[in-house]
This record gives sequence, structure tokens and C-alpha cells, in this order.
Amino acid sequence: QVQLVESGGGLVQTGESLTLSCAASGRTLRDRVTGWFRQAPGNEREFVAAIDRSGGTYYAESVKGRFTISRDNGKNTVSLQMNGLEPGDTAVYYCALSPRTAFFASMSYVTAQKSYETWGPGTQVTVSS
Repeated sequence: QVQLVESGGGLVQTGESLTLSCAASGRTLRDRVTGWFRQAPGNEREFVAAIDRSGGTYYAESVKGRFTISRDNGKNTVSLQMNGLEPGDTAVYYCALSPRTAFFASMSYVTAQKSYETWGPGTQVTVSS
């Protein structure tokens, strides 16, 4: 029943900004943990950011201070604002939804791919130098 679709990917130059959005159907994102992951060619999928039911946010060290995750309850979307983009940020970005209903999450929980059951098809982000 639950489906996720990412949007907002594109081609930008180093230092520019881009905002990704994750739209959900069949589930209220406010009631779950939503995470962003990314995968570059030849690399494993890695955690980027997450937001839990309380609005608490979690970030990978590589993006902390540059990326901001937020939730729009009216639109039922979760966004990832990416500033100061670097070539190393080039990857396919995926949003994922966890079945967890607890109000608070933890870093260990949100960074684990096994914590999520629903994944979007991904959106490409390319940062040129």
C-alpha cells in the first residue's frame, strides 16, 4: 500500500544547492521514521539523514552542517536541502520509510538499512567540479 517517490535531483556545480523531496502515498510520514540514503557507482548504499516522529534529525558526518532534512506534514513530504554540494555527493538518492511507531528513534536505528521496509526508486544527483 505504501509508495514513495523522490524528486528534485539534477545536475549542479560544486558549491551549489539542491532540494530533494520524498512524497508518500498510503502512509503519513509524520507517524514514521523517514530516511535518506545514497549510492554512488561502485559503492555501497550509505546513510545520509533521517527524521523521526518527534522531529528529531540525524545526519551522517559527511553531510552534517551542509544538509538539512525536514518534514512538511501538510504535504506529507520529507525534504532534503543540500547546500555546498561537492563531487563526492554525486549518487542516486533514495528515501525510505520505517515501520517504527515509537516517538523517538536513535542513530543506530536510523542508520541501519534493515530498519526500513519501503524504498523509493531514487533520484540522481550529479555534482560537477
